[in-house]
Amino acid sequence: MQKKIPGHAPHSAIYGMGFIGAAIYYISHATGFWPGVLGFLKALVWPALLVYEALKSLNA
Repeated sequence: MQKKIPGHAPHSAIYGMGFIGAAIYYISHATGFWPGVLGFLKALVWPALLVYEALKSLNA
């Protein structure tokens, strides 16, 4: 008998689409190569940046 393991595909798809959108946004607004690299790195951690800014605005 095989054990069914629930997948997390919907969450991964949302994160993946958010990553692609953030990467396009940050890279398109970059003024050179290194700002583009920094934009790509920001796109990797966009959920953390989003939560940080939301929590910062709640404490203001």
